[in-house]
Amino acid sequence: MPFGPSDLAAPPFVDHLTSESARFRAVLAEAPTGLRVPTCPDWDADDLLWHLAEVQWFWGEIAVARLTTQAEVDDLDGRRVERPVDRVGLLEHFDRSSSRLRTALASLDPATELWMWADEHTAGYIARRQAHEALVHRLDAELTVGSRTPLDCRLAADGVDEALRIMRGYEPEPGLRHEAVATSVTIATVDAMHAWTVTPVRVTGLYEGRELDLRRFIVADGPDDSSAAEICGSAADLDCWLWNRPPSDEITREGDADALAAVDSVLGGSID
Repeated sequence: MPFGPSDLAAPPFVDHLTSESARFRAVLAEAPTGLRVPTCPDWDADDLLWHLAEVQWFWGEIAVARLTTQAEVDDLDGRRVERPVDRVGLLEHFDRSSSRLRTALASLDPATELWMWADEHTAGYIARRQAHEALVHRLDAELTVGSRTPLDCRLAADGVDEALRIMRGYEPEPGLRHEAVATSVTIATVDAMHAWTVTPVRVTGLYEGRELDLRRFIVADGPDDSSAAEICGSAADLDCWLWNRPPSDEITREGDADALAAVDSVLGGSID
């Protein structure tokens, strides 16, 4: 569920997907070949372009064909295109993939069932996830060429919610155990009028045949007066911080040092 009270409509995710993808393309179309991506140091500009083109191709295939099962998704591997050898080919692949994804998602009821790795198996969540994917990689592209522009406040606040609850969050489920490793911390936006309380936990147990030992957050809406610490910043800067991207301005951290360190330990795992 997008952030905030239930009576607030979700951000227009397909519109954001469209605008963020267009900015991403425009930036990388002019980037010098071989230019390194500072936030993804193993990649150059062409690698970044190929990555988002492939991501949008993959989810476009799912949306167009209305795939709902893991077996159907596994079959996509045999249909992947070879990576183009030059920037022109990469841009053409991106244009086809991006346009197809946006058109497909715009045509579907958000409640349409589609395969998704997260708990919410809907076209609406895929649109949400892909809007944030495009936002983060648009920022990567801009940082690559040194031309950073602002992030939409409301989309970024929703991005904070998604990062906390889905990318780094945990909800108790059979077969897994959790224990708090620190007292709770409040994370608050200074511009979007929203806050979350997170409790860092260690999650252990057997999941799909694998032994897990992870650090995650249990998340609640709103501040908590009993929190041991508080982290505050703009929605955009908090979103960047949670995605291991550099904030534009200061994020303030006050309170118990151990609680703040426990938050940092959850963020140590990459979600790139």
